[in-house]
Amino acid sequence: MKKISKLLFTLSLVFTLSFSTVEVQAQCPMCKMSAEQNLKDGGSAGRGLNAGILYMLVMPYLLVGGIGYMWWRNRKEEEV
Repeated sequence: MKKISKLLFTLSLVFTLSFSTVEVQAQCPMCKMSAEQNLKDGGSAGRGLNAGILYMLVMPYLLVGGIGYMWWRNRKEEEV
């Protein structure tokens, strides 16, 4: 039971940190200048560019976490 509560705590922490609503600047200086100029001209490409970069940043962590969880789950079944 103690291991389950530790796992639930870890998952809730990862979920909270992954999907927090804090605004993050994830752009290189060249992309940032280009996006800012586009926003000044009335475009919305800057918001989409930032969201795309953050999306690509999260995907490897989700994949590695999913593979790690599957490994952990199958490993526990072998020990029993």
